[in-house]
Amino acid sequence: MLYTAYEMQKYWLAGAGKLAEKQAEWLNNPINPANYLGGPVVASALNVFAHSVEIRRKPQFGLDKVTVDGKEFAVEEHIEARKPFGQLKHFVHAKNKDAPRLLIVAPMSGHFATLLRGTVERMLPGHDVWITDWRDARDVPLTGGGFDLEDYISYLIEWIEFIGPDKDGRGAHMLAVCQPSVPAYAATAIMGAKKHPLAPRTLTMMGGPIDAREAPTEVNTHATTKSQEWFIQNVIATVPRYYRGAGRRVYPGFLQLFSFMSMNLGSHMMSHWNMFNHLVDGDGDSADRHKEFYDEYRAVCDMTAEFYLQTVDVVFQRHLLPKGEFNYRGELVDPSAIADTALMAIEGERDDISGVGQTKAALKLAKKLPKDAKQYYLAPGVGHYGIFNGSKWRNMIAPKLENWIARHN
Repeated sequence: MLYTAYEMQKYWLAGAGKLAEKQAEWLNNPINPANYLGGPVVASALNVFAHSVEIRRKPQFGLDKVTVDGKEFAVEEHIEARKPFGQLKHFVHAKNKDAPRLLIVAPMSGHFATLLRGTVERMLPGHDVWITDWRDARDVPLTGGGFDLEDYISYLIEWIEFIGPDKDGRGAHMLAVCQPSVPAYAATAIMGAKKHPLAPRTLTMMGGPIDAREAPTEVNTHATTKSQEWFIQNVIATVPRYYRGAGRRVYPGFLQLFSFMSMNLGSHMMSHWNMFNHLVDGDGDSADRHKEFYDEYRAVCDMTAEFYLQTVDVVFQRHLLPKGEFNYRGELVDPSAIADTALMAIEGERDDISGVGQTKAALKLAKKLPKDAKQYYLAPGVGHYGIFNGSKWRNMIAPKLENWIARHN
């Protein structure tokens, strides 16, 4: 009922938004007398409403060119491997053939991989970039099977193997943004324990909850004050019959979006107020930047119930990985088995989702790794999304990541 009720409301509001859009066009028409009697103000309010209720589909990366050494090259997106719950996407251009290979691991946390468009764009000129492009669980038929945290780890190991060895016979570099820091770290430890020749050369974790006991945030508190039964009863829903994944139990993306927005409701309200003022003032460029951000931010996808519930249990409630109690396919995951993969942990000083120290814990757990194969960076004045997007990511954080990769390539 939860999913169906939301869908009914979504389509009703979308219809109202289309009507508001047409009304705004009429109010802004020069031949309409209302245009000279406060019409633009009302039209701006209608436009803000129309944009806020618009139905959003999976965005495109849209990265069709890259500039390297002052020259522009075309970029092509290739889907190199497919699995039921995701695909391995490769960004190819003429100058990245011999560049360090970098697998960017996108979060499965309610948003599509395109949330990392700015991350990919910044790393593209100097690296051979690949990314995990996860599917919306509501679109995966029940015949596709299930998907949990251990499956996530298996996907990463398979895809690292698929990318294959470089000219020195070593594995690709890996960059995990936020939530996938945990499965990426586990995958690295598993490959390390088996002395896998394609274990990542480096693993960089950015704003990830390796040990959520460190500096708990509102996200951590929410997870630890509720039981598994509470989550099952209150946030798990069944995909309606009109989607390909009909009957699948999921944690809906719209609930995750509501959760994220409620954490910073005041900021989101001010952002929409600023958009309204930009429209009234005729500042279309600033209004468009606002729209571009929310077009991406509001494009959400569902997670399988088993993945969501296992993540809550293992990562946020019982902290099994840092305690050395996490099992993968019946075997304990031992972080001290990481001996050949250089580790970098990056945190934002103002991160309100993964507290300071949660990612850094990965360095301490890798007890057999030499000190010169570990690096930590605390980005001053940076919040969670600023770690991987925006000017501070491009100008302050990315150069340190590039240097780290180059040093260990």
